[in-house]
Amino acid sequence: MRHIRIQFIFILVFTLVSGVLRSQEAIPYRLYDPIPRLAVKSNLLYDVSLGLNLGVELKLSKRLTLDVPVMYNPFTFKDNTKWKNLTVQPEVRYWLCESFVGHFFGVHGHYSNFNVGNIGFISGLKDHRYRGWLAGGGVSWGYHWLLSPRWSMEATIGFGYAYIDYEKFEAPKCGLKLNEGTTHYVGPTKIGLSLIYFLK
Repeated sequence: MRHIRIQFIFILVFTLVSGVLRSQEAIPYRLYDPIPRLAVKSNLLYDVSLGLNLGVELKLSKRLTLDVPVMYNPFTFKDNTKWKNLTVQPEVRYWLCESFVGHFFGVHGHYSNFNVGNIGFISGLKDHRYRGWLAGGGVSWGYHWLLSPRWSMEATIGFGYAYIDYEKFEAPKCGLKLNEGTTHYVGPTKIGLSLIYFLK
């Protein structure tokens, strides 16, 4: 089930990106227009996972922007199922044409506090709960296309590293602590399909 969902997300993102690449000549580029300078955004893929998220992106120069998304999920679901986290993932982006137009490459860092468990479709989380924090960084690629002067969309994917410090518990509420430790993760660190609104 987990592999099917991951494959669906990748197919969705890359189908949209492919369509954009085929039609990019029709996009009304803003050739070095000083506006826009500030955008707010929401990652629709995170919205589907019931996570609250909001990001801001600030233009630093003609080809550089700073993107700062924050993700928050405070909810506990039925049978003590948890996907709680508070995550921030700032990223500096270099745009091949100009800020907020076309392709970009990014370098990001991330930090998260998490409390997750009793999630049946994820291996290792069905019978246990993990609480802790992680930190790391990575690189990304993305594409941004305009819908109107104020609205746009963006698809992005990133890979990188995370150092994870955790405590492991039994899944039921007030379950016993089983152990604690650290681990290292290398793999996808971000995926996004974001709806964007330009403030100015």
